[in-house]
Amino acid sequence: MTVSTRVIVSLAILTSIAACTNYYEIPVETPLRPKLDTSDFQRILIAGFVIGGSDEIDTNLETARLLRSQLRSNSEFQVVDADVIELTAIAEEQGEPAQASRPVESRDNVDQGGEASANINDEATAVEENYSEDDLELLEHIFANTSYWRQLGEEFQDPLIVTGTVYFTTHQRSGMVTREREIYDEFGRRQVAPIRAYRDRRGYVLSPKFIFIDGRTGATLYTERHREEILYDSSQNTPALSSYFELMDRLVPSFLGTLSAESIRGTRILLK
Repeated sequence: MTVSTRVIVSLAILTSIAACTNYYEIPVETPLRPKLDTSDFQRILIAGFVIGGSDEIDTNLETARLLRSQLRSNSEFQVVDADVIELTAIAEEQGEPAQASRPVESRDNVDQGGEASANINDEATAVEENYSEDDLELLEHIFANTSYWRQLGEEFQDPLIVTGTVYFTTHQRSGMVTREREIYDEFGRRQVAPIRAYRDRRGYVLSPKFIFIDGRTGATLYTERHREEILYDSSQNTPALSSYFELMDRLVPSFLGTLSAESIRGTRILLK
């Protein structure tokens, strides 16, 4: 019997055995270690965030509320219940960079002769102070102020402090988009055909940077950055808050994975 013949016979035997074998699946979980060692901390403080972009929602408040809620439900940390810090204002007080520029709303209370109206009220002098994404980086000096974070940690019994920056703004893109359209032939059979069409789409970009600080020393332990975007047809009117939560839903699992162990669920096939 030649070698090739032996191989063919062996394969035939294995195939017949496999055909008569019963299989069953069992669920398995593979544990993943957290990105950050948090064994020294029992308490966690979501302090507040330096924010920029759109002012349609208060991303500082909404981000702090959402992360606190997720940690209470999905971690063993004792979440500190404290007022959310207006960190943007504190970063400005500690030394606003000269390069950081904020867009100012045009005011119509200047007459044609160039003289400003003397009776300018508070509403007329309101200034839209929204930092660009580049300006946020210029305000990150606050995260290097170890004495500030150490003092904050002492106030709340040395927790793990979560802070950072959040940039949330409108976004639009135009171009060719491929979509699927259902069509039916003359026999009533359904088919799906790809169709390319030009579309104006609008949506939002969310770019948070989470910074984890040791409340005992004020030192930064870990930093992670995310960026997500979502686009809708220009005819679709989606509230900013809904888009924000939809984008945050994509980021929360990674955020939680930084702090606590996760597991990947799967199945394993065994022979009876």
